[in-house]
Amino acid sequence: MSGTVTVVSSNESYTFTKPNRESVTLLTGLGVEGDVHAGVTVKHRSRVAQDPTQPNLRQVHLIHEELFDELREAGFEVAPGDLGENVTTRGIDLLALPVGTLLHLGDEAVVEVTGLRNPCLQIDNFQDGLLKQVVGRDEAGNIVRKAGVMSVVATGGTVRPGDQVRVQLPAEPHRPLERV
Repeated sequence: MSGTVTVVSSNESYTFTKPNRESVTLLTGLGVEGDVHAGVTVKHRSRVAQDPTQPNLRQVHLIHEELFDELREAGFEVAPGDLGENVTTRGIDLLALPVGTLLHLGDEAVVEVTGLRNPCLQIDNFQDGLLKQVVGRDEAGNIVRKAGVMSVVATGGTVRPGDQVRVQLPAEPHRPLERV
């Protein structure tokens, strides 16, 4: 199973969106170099308020570019980096991966998938009604989160648009992704 990195993004300050870059450098155990969410402990404001000593399971945020296609069909214009992700991919069903999946990004970098992004109300501030597009319910009434996956950096390296993404599944039994 493989795909492609289409866009990389980072931001040194707390804003909802992240500017696209020519490359980003992933730092082992920390996240994206220079990104506001990089660090060993949590950096997301709501989580810091709860317990600033929690481990940072959200070092690198990945979104599948196919989500933007789906949103466009629903009347929303969302581009890579707009939802605060660091790495935009194409060709991999990120949401179907199990916990512990390793994603090899380019020649060096490897991230370990920790869970699903739990989108917040800020998404509706970006575009009204967008939250309902990225969080919904399935036929059984279960919550479905579509705003990408979170990961930690297992091996650092530089990541660029056009890099291959190779999926390495963990040993079975696989655990489905939950929000982190």
